[in-house]
Amino acid sequence: MRSQKPVVILENPSVEEAVELVRKALSKRRVLVIVGNCWVDYRGRASSKLEPGERIILIKGDGSVLVHRPSGYEPVNWQPPGCLFQTHVVDDVLQIRAIRKKPAESVKLFLDRVYLVSALSLVDAGEFSLYASEEDMQKAILLEPSLLEAGFKPIAYEKKVEPGFIDVYGVDEAGRFVVVEIKRKTAGREAVLQLSKYVKAIKSMVNREVRGVLVAPHLGKGVQRLLETLGLDFKPLDPKKCAEILTRSKTKKLAEFL
Repeated sequence: MRSQKPVVILENPSVEEAVELVRKALSKRRVLVIVGNCWVDYRGRASSKLEPGERIILIKGDGSVLVHRPSGYEPVNWQPPGCLFQTHVVDDVLQIRAIRKKPAESVKLFLDRVYLVSALSLVDAGEFSLYASEEDMQKAILLEPSLLEAGFKPIAYEKKVEPGFIDVYGVDEAGRFVVVEIKRKTAGREAVLQLSKYVKAIKSMVNREVRGVLVAPHLGKGVQRLLETLGLDFKPLDPKKCAEILTRSKTKKLAEFL
């Protein structure tokens, strides 16, 4: 049972009404949605200014802040979780400052017109399932080759050979060429036969030992025996793990950029 109203909404409030609700929501770590005419001043690892415009501000219970334009899915300004907040009214302008200590940085939000303030007490215990495409699995292996095996070094991807395109092509720890065929779902006989054709094509082009590795979450019935007969290997790989790696990589790059 909730101890407070799940949603409190103020439409076209005065600045004084808005700051009162904002302060209460921040003290109780509620989710805040603020819509109005705002501008933003960032100081920290770099500095930036966002000129006035009508925008949507999200402040979450974990202390993260996002400023969105009316279009586009990415925030134009943001601060990660763990912010401390200071709220003031100066000359009829609502000021919200989000501060981080490590690294030392702050975002200051200014609103001279507030159209809506909503404080939400939200509960979310749902599990998030993340899935990846075969292209995402390919990117994850290129990003972290050890997903395939220790010592693997990619050389190329989508390498064209006579039977088609090899998903990933590289060299293993022993210096052998490795042909990688990726399947997002349970791999059947067709995937094994396709991989075998790729391996034969590469063997005809190089004077070195060539291995074939089938990558998939699972193998179909009888497929392991066919792999062994053709001298091919299998690497189980969960698409969810690949998606998580790509997400971490994107988040890290965005954080480094900002």
